[in-house]
Amino acid sequence: MAQQIANSIDLGQGLEATSQGFGCMSLSGPYGSADDAESLRTLNHVLDRGVTFLDTANIYGEGHNETLLSQVLKTRRGEVTLATKAGIVRPKNPGDPRANGDPDFIKKCMDASLQRLGVDHVDLYYYHRVDSRVPIEETVGAYKELVEAGKARHIGLSEVTSEELRRAHKVHPISAIQMEYSIFSRDIERWLLPAASELGVALVTYASLGRGYFTGEVDSLQQLEANDIRHNFPRFEAARMQHNHPLRQVIAEVAQREGVSTAQVSLAWVYEKARAFNVAVSPIPGTRFSAHFEDNLGALDVRLSLESMSQLDALAAQVDGERQKDVMSVSKGREEVQMARM
Repeated sequence: MAQQIANSIDLGQGLEATSQGFGCMSLSGPYGSADDAESLRTLNHVLDRGVTFLDTANIYGEGHNETLLSQVLKTRRGEVTLATKAGIVRPKNPGDPRANGDPDFIKKCMDASLQRLGVDHVDLYYYHRVDSRVPIEETVGAYKELVEAGKARHIGLSEVTSEELRRAHKVHPISAIQMEYSIFSRDIERWLLPAASELGVALVTYASLGRGYFTGEVDSLQQLEANDIRHNFPRFEAARMQHNHPLRQVIAEVAQREGVSTAQVSLAWVYEKARAFNVAVSPIPGTRFSAHFEDNLGALDVRLSLESMSQLDALAAQVDGERQKDVMSVSKGREEVQMARM
């Protein structure tokens, strides 16, 4: 069991959170069947251990995740730094937009989330994906109105470029950006992390365990249930997994040398990189199981050697496969296109 309980940090613009958070998405079935009773036990264990930054979204389980979380919030709301999101929509037809940044839509989503969560405000409200049809200033303007109305305390952005962050920050201070960031996925380092450091915006990282790949949870798609979302990620394709297995083995070798788990190495790497970029960070690894949570929490006690960091830093350039094929997610190309216009 980890000796160090997650400490309190300024997640950006005065938003207090813990240095490790908990991502609730996995409690609503994207990575395989989940049991609500077990999920609730895990959530209460997470809070009991001092990790109080809980991250959900209206899209997780089509509202199920927020409703599930409400059962814990009924008695423990005062302990929780609560984050949720809006902006992703399920398209009705092929080719329909998958993001909606319309101000009225965002406000309606907030009211629906508050009702499902059973609370009168959230501490951090994210714009989940940027809608290219709506200037980000207009969407963040709606978020600003929600802050002024007391329904949200702080504003966050997810999967944004440095240009979008700067434009949004001019409308209202942004507290945190939520981005995929891991040993295999480092595209945010060139522009976005320097911008976040300059503006005092914190980093909340997801998929820092490679969606279970780094921990050895998944060796092939055959292990996964048919509805597991990892079927849709390029790096879980058979040929790409075969290419990437030796890279994952490097993580395992580093973990063995450091005397810790692969999950702890993966999260400790994130903490080391955030210190290097002078950005406050709170990774949000999610799990259905308390034992896995305890393993993740142990990363708070780990400081990796320069040799280990050098070995791990070399891996991303060798990875086969994009981190996502979702057109709404930030890629190196999208960032470069925007920077070229500036």
